[in-house]
Amino acid sequence: MESGSNPSGRMKIPSDVKEMARGLTREAIQTLASVMRDSAAPPSARVRAAEVILDRAWGRPETSASIRVSGEVRELSTAEILITLAALGVAPPEEADVTVPALPSPDEPSAVH
Repeated sequence: MESGSNPSGRMKIPSDVKEMARGLTREAIQTLASVMRDSAAPPSARVRAAEVILDRAWGRPETSASIRVSGEVRELSTAEILITLAALGVAPPEEADVTVPALPSPDEPSAVH
């Protein structure tokens, strides 16, 4: 990865593309509402449309994870915590400028105690 690149790995959306997409917001919400209300639409499509509408209106619900760590959590380094979270599929916030080290292979002994 080049120096100064986006740490989240996502490409930046050009501002003109954002502006065009935002111009379609009302129509997109109307389409989602139409799918949500269409009794002939598959239930999965109706539920997904409702979820997207709620996410846009109220934000996505918070998620949580139960993590078991042997030893004292306070003794873990930031890197060890991030490795554990990455293994669970929990990523750091997009704004965070954090580099997560590669996970050890299953054959290697773990550095996390």
